[in-house]
Amino acid sequence: MPFAHGAACAPPRPAGMGGVPEPCPQAPLAVLSKVELRVSCKHLLDRDTLNKSDPCVLLLMQSQGQWMEVDRSEVIKSNLNPVFAKIFTVDYYFEEVQKLRFEVYDSHGQAGVGTHDDDFLGGMECTVGQIVAQKRVTKPLFLKYGKFAGKSTITVSTGPGMGVALGVTLSSPHPILQVVKNNLSPIWEPFKVSLNSLCSCEEKRKLRCVVWDYDSRGKHDFIGEFFTTFEEMQKAMGENKVQWDCMNPKYKIKKRNYKNSGVVVLLDLKIHRVYSFLDYIMGGCQIHFTVAIDFTASNGDPRNSCSLHYINPYQPNEYLKALVAVGEICQDYDSDKKFSALGFGARIPPKYEVSHDFAINFNPDNDECEGIQGVVESYQSCLPKIQLYGPTNVAPIISKVARVAADEERTKEASQYFILLILTDGVVTDMADTREAIVRASYLPMSIIIVGVGNADFTDMQILDGDDGVLRSPKGEPVLRDIVQFVPFREFKNASPTALAKCVLAEVPKQVVEYYSYKAFPPRCPRPPSPEPNLGSPQ
Repeated sequence: MPFAHGAACAPPRPAGMGGVPEPCPQAPLAVLSKVELRVSCKHLLDRDTLNKSDPCVLLLMQSQGQWMEVDRSEVIKSNLNPVFAKIFTVDYYFEEVQKLRFEVYDSHGQAGVGTHDDDFLGGMECTVGQIVAQKRVTKPLFLKYGKFAGKSTITVSTGPGMGVALGVTLSSPHPILQVVKNNLSPIWEPFKVSLNSLCSCEEKRKLRCVVWDYDSRGKHDFIGEFFTTFEEMQKAMGENKVQWDCMNPKYKIKKRNYKNSGVVVLLDLKIHRVYSFLDYIMGGCQIHFTVAIDFTASNGDPRNSCSLHYINPYQPNEYLKALVAVGEICQDYDSDKKFSALGFGARIPPKYEVSHDFAINFNPDNDECEGIQGVVESYQSCLPKIQLYGPTNVAPIISKVARVAADEERTKEASQYFILLILTDGVVTDMADTREAIVRASYLPMSIIIVGVGNADFTDMQILDGDDGVLRSPKGEPVLRDIVQFVPFREFKNASPTALAKCVLAEVPKQVVEYYSYKAFPPRCPRPPSPEPNLGSPQ
């Protein structure tokens, strides 16, 4: 009863710089993507007396508030407009703000770059998300104390083919074929395995395949083994076949006329392209961010320091902490940096009628604010102008964003995806309508994040998060896909804001890919990055 088992001959590669983020107990294992970055500079300062500067670039990443060097480029001799051959590779996590710093030095011989023996030519900071979303980031270089380094600029770019997604699967990294009983010429059922699980995406990596005689007691007898590579296996594509002698090393030593213990034949091989979240982002898919804030009376009078909406000049309240933590990440993926900001559960001017989907900037024709700071300012400005009331109805907000997402769906391309962040202090009162709205939204390019603020009992809210079972509408219709993530803020009260963002955003890349896969929308053809700005003639 033979069965086969395959494994790579070398251990998996360690995680790249930046490390693997701390797992969220409610989120699935993240998909690891690697991004390749290329660097060039223009109009660098000339620090040498006789020759031009010999530039080198250091890449640093912020970790726990400290800048740590992770890699450096080669030194280019006597050049004020260098294009570095070095390709920097960084791990990419959508759910994190990954801060990078690029520092340029004029290298002076054998001493380590970045020491006091080297002249600092300037530095620039940005995030991995900004580079991925924009494909090219050009910024001026700054010296110490915020002083411009003349006309010096640095360009960091990535582009088509420079982002590699390595899917981390929950299945065994070593594929095992099913047992074929009582058969010396078995034909195993076709099976699927990710290229990363098979060979870490290295086509020339050596693979070991082992064949055993199955024993129900677990004492399987070794039949033989053979070695190959994915590059060699690809010869089986089409009508071709590839075969290997299955060898038992002991028999080969003991038996003079030993040829093999059988022949293993690869009948067919098909490669299926599975697009990653990074593919869609680098294809120009924009993430549109909407925040909805609970202004029901249960939050308490904002003028009272015990209120969840109290504006403390020294400490942001939980609403602001959650808003900024999530918004700071999403803003890198929206080119116009304008975010819809809505409120629900309050009486609003001029008639002071209860509204469950009003713009907190009080502009019914345009609910967008300029950046996350604009949302914060509109929130603080609207508090004195409204009357907290109730009930806690969120279905109108979900339906409002869903209508915009439905318009996007009709474009039939992967151009915009919508994230709705709902901040609430209690269990929703329109649960039936909310379930219905979520089921409808699950067919659209949309994800919903709900953060429970305060100390209310949020047990019933777990119904909306599909982790414990399939959410259904009141009529019994299931969601097409799980699009809701709910977390109580109190679980992150003593943690950094980044921990909350990691948890609530960890599922978004998977949800984006699931939606576009269901619709069979491939990533749009990546557009080349915009031309570099003309910042003056070379020195």
